[in-house]
Amino acid sequence: MYRLGKIIAAILALKLNEMKNIFLFLLFFYNLFSAQNGYSNQDQLPSIYLWTKIPDGPGPGGETITSTKGSLTHISTPKLIIHQPKTPNGIAILVISGGGYAHIESGSEGYPAGEWLKSLGITAFELQYRLPEENWATRSVPFQDAQRALRIIRKNAGKYKINPDKIGVLGFSAGGHLAGYISSTFNTVYYPPQDDIDLVSAQPDFTAMIYPVVSMLPPNNITHSFKSLLGKNSNTQDQTKLSVEKQVNAQTPVTFLAQSEDDPVSPVENSILMYQALKNNKVPVELHLFQSGGHGWGLGKKGTNTVEWTDLFLKWLKVNGIYNNAD
Repeated sequence: MYRLGKIIAAILALKLNEMKNIFLFLLFFYNLFSAQNGYSNQDQLPSIYLWTKIPDGPGPGGETITSTKGSLTHISTPKLIIHQPKTPNGIAILVISGGGYAHIESGSEGYPAGEWLKSLGITAFELQYRLPEENWATRSVPFQDAQRALRIIRKNAGKYKINPDKIGVLGFSAGGHLAGYISSTFNTVYYPPQDDIDLVSAQPDFTAMIYPVVSMLPPNNITHSFKSLLGKNSNTQDQTKLSVEKQVNAQTPVTFLAQSEDDPVSPVENSILMYQALKNNKVPVELHLFQSGGHGWGLGKKGTNTVEWTDLFLKWLKVNGIYNNAD
């Protein structure tokens, strides 16, 4: 009888183990489906095409390719995805995902950030920008798209109930490079004017750079962004020109920086260089360095202090009279 009991217990344990495996299997696919379904809602959001005639083609041609995690490549037609709140508070933010200028991490950065800002009454415009290695005539196509996007947002301020003096830019990783770069070079002529939109200022009123790529100079020239923008045969002049800290000037807007000290992709020195450049030019800046978190944490990595950056950012907006005085 004792032996029979052991056999029955073993069978039950085996069945329970099988059920556990089946449960974990189903849970995995449920989470995968939920993540995909959440991002797929992006297709239901309104959008604006950036260009009447896209400059410096031909580009990749065809449709945008989206991975199961919401990473975008093959950007033939750059556009803005609008995360529009029911009751806008007058603030608008151009949101720029990273991806080393080789893909766009919308699923983990731009989309969730846009939805978070939307929940606060902030109108978020998520940028799907052209990638420099996708058969364009110049590698400066991301700068063209970011500049044009800021002009479109300001031009349409009345339509979207935006205060034209409260338009900012928020970028992650390579998107942080793009956000920081266009914030200091907004007056540079990146493309021939096409229409009256190009008469509008592209200057952001505030900038946020989250675990950003900043410098293209040694020893920080180790990122995929460096490879995508400069290729294999760049010189010091080219590297300096595309280093954000070297473009900072007195007109660069107030800036918020956040990064992890253990970032393995973009060394934390990038944010420190940017902070010092802004201080040297007497531009108000706030820098937050987290002990851990790595790279690519979007709205924050669970179990680390990086989850605090969103609250810190909102407090910073209030300190600078942007969020609490929203129209």
